[in-house]
Amino acid sequence: MIDRLPRAGLAATALAVAAIGAWLLWNFDPSAPGSLFPPCLFRLVTGYYCPGCGLTRMLHALVHGDVARAASMNVLALAGLPVLGAIALDTHYDRRLLRGRMRSIVYAGRFWLVAVLVFGVLRNLPWAPFTALAPI
Repeated sequence: MIDRLPRAGLAATALAVAAIGAWLLWNFDPSAPGSLFPPCLFRLVTGYYCPGCGLTRMLHALVHGDVARAASMNVLALAGLPVLGAIALDTHYDRRLLRGRMRSIVYAGRFWLVAVLVFGVLRNLPWAPFTALAPI
């Protein structure tokens, strides 16, 4: 029981932070002029989309239930949300949700590094179908 207390506190904190974030995203539009959400510094400096560009707008659309718009903002992050949820549940509870090859891929940092870098390059290519990866 004592062993679970720190994990329970961490889970409660994560849930509170997620709830506050969802409230902010529900009430404030990141695309609006003068938004309290900062713009992407990488895009401001380089003119290119970083792998995280559109993430805040994707979450805003998702909180409002607009999955199609969320996918148009950052499809990699949208696809990664269920994976992050599975990792969190897999780590927090003593049962294994992810098994075998899937577990080894999901927990491989090298896989995610390559996926994020490739996504970052592809979304900046100026021809179809890669232009669809740029946040709109």
